[in-house]
Amino acid sequence: MANVAFDENQEIVKEKKTVKAFLNKFGSLIGLILLCLILAILNRDFLSLNNIMNIARQSSINALLAIGMLLPILTAGIDLSIGSILALSIMCMGIAVVNMGLNPIAGLIICVGTGALCGWVNGILLTKLRLPHPFISTLGMMNIARGLALIITAAAPIAGFPMAVQFLGSSFAGPIPVSFILVVIIYILFHLFLTRTATGKYIYAIGGNRDAAHLSGINVDRVLILVYTLSGLMSGLAGLVLVGRVNSAFPLAGLDYELDAIAAVIIGGASFFGGVGTVWGTMVGTLIIAVLRNGLNLMNITSDLQKTIIGIVIIAAVFVDVLRQRASKKQ
Repeated sequence: MANVAFDENQEIVKEKKTVKAFLNKFGSLIGLILLCLILAILNRDFLSLNNIMNIARQSSINALLAIGMLLPILTAGIDLSIGSILALSIMCMGIAVVNMGLNPIAGLIICVGTGALCGWVNGILLTKLRLPHPFISTLGMMNIARGLALIITAAAPIAGFPMAVQFLGSSFAGPIPVSFILVVIIYILFHLFLTRTATGKYIYAIGGNRDAAHLSGINVDRVLILVYTLSGLMSGLAGLVLVGRVNSAFPLAGLDYELDAIAAVIIGGASFFGGVGTVWGTMVGTLIIAVLRNGLNLMNITSDLQKTIIGIVIIAAVFVDVLRQRASKKQ
């Protein structure tokens, strides 16, 4: 009888572990589906093709920022400067293309290059100056980049970009926004990078245990510099989409964008403790944020109340992450 009871307990434990693994892997996706079903019931226009494409278009900027944010979070870090880097990148492009009349392709390179350069500086500050936490280095860059964006243009917006610059943010392939097609391509590339390359595995290893990664021969500093460079690069790319949507560059662009990006990554199943998170989970998290905002707009919820609701969702996602970490430590 004792053996039978022991076997039954073992089966129960296995079933609980299976359910937990399933929820960890697909919980965000299930949440997205349930959210869509609820909003479809509340508003008949939610599932219209125009609205779905609108969600895809609206989510593109945050999706690009979030995939950049995923990398620092995987290493148990964070990047608070992505919104300010976006602003500085598009202002540099505006000066080059509109004010100086440079070729639009050169402007695109300047925009993405400025973002990558700022991200590289973040990595250098963290690794070479040995600042205690990326919170410090990226908080400093957040203020530096925003200040420079205001200084170089005297706080004035720049408008009148050529169509070559507007293409990513304003064009469509049939009913599908080109910006969302770009997002899908970028996410596939990042998925391959994180799952099929040695550097991608090093990023997870550093987040899991930085000291152990160093002792195993991983060049931690070089990987971290690459991580923050890519995060900055994605800010510049998101800036291109933003400029394409509004045909304008303004120094206060990207204000608080880092909050939505962090929310998307955490809601998508990544952990602030590092080493846990996926590209497609981040995509789902981004869509949850976009769908929630869209549904609240359709129900005529005020922007102030929207911020409150999304704030509650963020806190809930972080609380789930904390519970998940506690459970893993007990095992």
